[in-house]
Amino acid sequence: MGLPFHIVLYAPDQATARAAARAAFDRIRQLNDILSDYDTDSELSRLSQTSGSGKVVQVSADLWFVLQRAQELARRSDGTFDVTVGPVVSLWRKARREKQLPDPSKLAEALKAVGYRKLLLDPQRHTAQLIVPYMRLDLGGIAKGYALDEALKVLRQRGIRRALVSGGGDMAAGDPPPGKKGWRIELVPLDVTNAPPPQFVSLASAALATSGDTFQRLEIDGKRYSHLIDPRTGIGLTDHSLVTVIASNCLTADSLTKPVSVLGPAKGLPLIEQTKGAAARVVRMPDERIEVTESSRFKKFYETP
Repeated sequence: MGLPFHIVLYAPDQATARAAARAAFDRIRQLNDILSDYDTDSELSRLSQTSGSGKVVQVSADLWFVLQRAQELARRSDGTFDVTVGPVVSLWRKARREKQLPDPSKLAEALKAVGYRKLLLDPQRHTAQLIVPYMRLDLGGIAKGYALDEALKVLRQRGIRRALVSGGGDMAAGDPPPGKKGWRIELVPLDVTNAPPPQFVSLASAALATSGDTFQRLEIDGKRYSHLIDPRTGIGLTDHSLVTVIASNCLTADSLTKPVSVLGPAKGLPLIEQTKGAAARVVRMPDERIEVTESSRFKKFYETP
C-alpha cells in the first residue's frame, strides 16, 4: 500500500510473539494483493481495468466489504469521500513529482470518470461494475485502516490482546500495555513555528487516524496543495489542515478523516457526531491563525495523569 507497517505487542515468550507478528504481516500482505492501487495486478487494479466494458465482476469478500463501506460513506458525506477519484489522484501524483499543477484540460477529462454513483454494487451477488470508461478505484483513504483492523484481529485470534498495529501514522490499538490505562499516542502537530505544544491521547480497544498535508503536498508560488483532493472539484485542499479521528475501528477512523478534511469543521464534524463512538480534532491554518476545533467526544480521549 506504499507505506511501512509496524507492530508492538506483549506476548509470554519470543516464539509466540514472532509467530503472531508473522501471521499479522502475512494478512497485511494478502490485503495488499487485493486492495492496492499501486500494484497493477491487484484485484482492485484488475477491477478498474474493466471500467466502461459493461462487465459485472464478482469480487472477494475483503474487496466487497471495503467497497460497500466506502459507498456507504460516500452517500453519507455527499460524495466528499469517493473511491472513484483515482484518475484525478494519478494526475496529482504526477504533479507532485514534476512540481507543477495538473493541466486543467486533463483534470477536466479525468473528472468525467469520477463519481461514486458510477460504481454499481450488487449486494445479492457481491458484484461490482464500473460503468464509464477510464475509471480507476483508489482505496488509499480506507484500505489501510481495514488492513490494520485485520492485523489486530489476527493477533487476537492468536491470544495476543495487548498490541498496537500502525501504518502511515494510523493505528489500531488492542488492550493497553501492562499497568497502563491505554496506549500513549502523540497527536501529530501542525508543521508551523507557532504550533501549540504536543498533546497526547490514550487509546485502548480503539483506533486513530490522521490526514493532512504535513508530509505530502505540492507548493506552487507559496500556495500549498494537499495530496487530499476534493472529489467534486479535483483540486487538492489548500487550507493547511490536520484531521485526527478516533473510532472503534481503524477503517472507520481512516475513512472519516477524508470527508472531514474536505468539508472543514463546520460541516465535517456533524458527520463525526452522527457516527457512534467517533471523535475528531481539526487543526487548520487557512490564513495566519491556527484554529483548533473538536467534536464533543474528543476530550474524553486526552491523556490524564
